[in-house]
Amino acid sequence: MEEKTTQIFHLNDDYKNFLVEIKNKVRSSRLQAALAINREVVSLYWHIGKEIIKLQAKTDWGNKLIDRVSRDLQNAFPETHGFSKTNLKYMRIFAHLYPDGIGQQIVDQLPWGHIAFIIRIKDHQKRYWYIHKCIENNWSRHVLEQQIHSKLYERQATSKNKVTNFIERLPTPQSYLAHDLVKSPYNFDALGLHDGAYERELEHASVHHISRFLVELGKGFAFLGHQVPIEVSKKTYFIDMLFYHVKLHCYVIGELKCTVFKPEHAGKLNFYLNAVDDNFRSSEDNPSIGLLLCKSRDKVLAEYALRGIEKPIGISEYTLTKAVPKDLKVNLPTIAEIEAELNKCNNDVKDSK
Repeated sequence: MEEKTTQIFHLNDDYKNFLVEIKNKVRSSRLQAALAINREVVSLYWHIGKEIIKLQAKTDWGNKLIDRVSRDLQNAFPETHGFSKTNLKYMRIFAHLYPDGIGQQIVDQLPWGHIAFIIRIKDHQKRYWYIHKCIENNWSRHVLEQQIHSKLYERQATSKNKVTNFIERLPTPQSYLAHDLVKSPYNFDALGLHDGAYERELEHASVHHISRFLVELGKGFAFLGHQVPIEVSKKTYFIDMLFYHVKLHCYVIGELKCTVFKPEHAGKLNFYLNAVDDNFRSSEDNPSIGLLLCKSRDKVLAEYALRGIEKPIGISEYTLTKAVPKDLKVNLPTIAEIEAELNKCNNDVKDSK
């Protein structure tokens, strides 16, 4: 009688590599499936919005049409969410903003929840900027809402309030990327401090809530430490905050001042930049950058202070919570306000004919 042998399955490197590859494939397939479903949903909602616009143009039903469509679709597809009157109005606005389709538009890369919020922005350039930033930074809807409410576009995308010498002191394209990253002002409400906080309190809160602080600084900042010691001529100095920016490939010195900007602040930061470049910077690193954040800043005075300074420095303000408002009101227009604006545009078009 032959004796049966049991083969022992060893978890060798070949099997481990095989399993890793299969897991990655499953994750990739799930992601692709989710993206495909999202594109179909966005495409469907655009189509519904387009058909509502066409039918409303032929009739005088107005919003009564949306009420009826919402009720009929919810009865026909009770298991499907998304056919509320509010959502149908968003679909109509969406189709109005993109009348030629969305096949070549980057907006169709966003989930519908993001789109329904972002289309409330009237200005096309601002809306496109937020869409691009959403995709670039993989913002959740909550983060998107926070960034819009904090007026990130006005603080970062526009250059009129920025004070830097990055364009003159850094090589391209690093100079433009660095300049675009600067915000004016920075919003540190999330740190839980109020106006009147001392410099050390601000620094401690920034370190304690470093993830929130980094979100406000922007994508690419890696925190290296605070009160970082650096020795110059046998004397030790301490840098408030030291970062490394993975896109700019350089060290970034952050100096926090709970006072109005003074010209000597720029000189001190220039001194620190020289020391960091001599002690930390390697041949693979780009020139280090200084970011000086003050409680308030006179733009002309700051520009004068940067004249003649060779090191790249940006000077900006920051804001803390002034008071807890009794009523929080979204800065974006409501659906009713958007509809009124659209109706006005439609009436203007009819009158012109």
